[in-house]
Amino acid sequence: MNRRHFLLLGAVACAAPGAALAADPYASSAYRRLSDAEWKKRLSPDAYRVLRHEATERPGSSPLNKEKRKGTFHCAGCGLALFKSDFKFESGTGWPSFFRVIPGAIGTKVDTTLGMRRTEYHCAQCLGHQGHLFPDGPKPTGLRYCNNGLALRFTPA
Repeated sequence: MNRRHFLLLGAVACAAPGAALAADPYASSAYRRLSDAEWKKRLSPDAYRVLRHEATERPGSSPLNKEKRKGTFHCAGCGLALFKSDFKFESGTGWPSFFRVIPGAIGTKVDTTLGMRRTEYHCAQCLGHQGHLFPDGPKPTGLRYCNNGLALRFTPA
């Protein structure tokens, strides 16, 4: 079993703690069948590194940090709606941050790559890396979904 399949099978929808995602709700998704070469063609080099190889963009580099319009933030890899603009807040971290996710839009896994235990989250449809989840966000959830701007596309309402 590869890491991405394990992620989906063990994913927990953070918007509804304790509610596991279905075993593979997007099994027929064409995004699951894209090869690495196809992802490289589809994405910019920087977005490819973030979405497919779990890189992190430089803090403060995303124009989405300043996005204040009403609308929806979608996965840049497949277009799945992840966050509503009403869920966004200014965290001061340099990355677009949200206190809630659209239910069923993400899966999570434990990340220990920096020698600490963090919760990493991915798009539930294409499994593209989005960012990390922290327990220091505002009410009502107390959560901060710290997202790479390169992993998102914004659609105004």
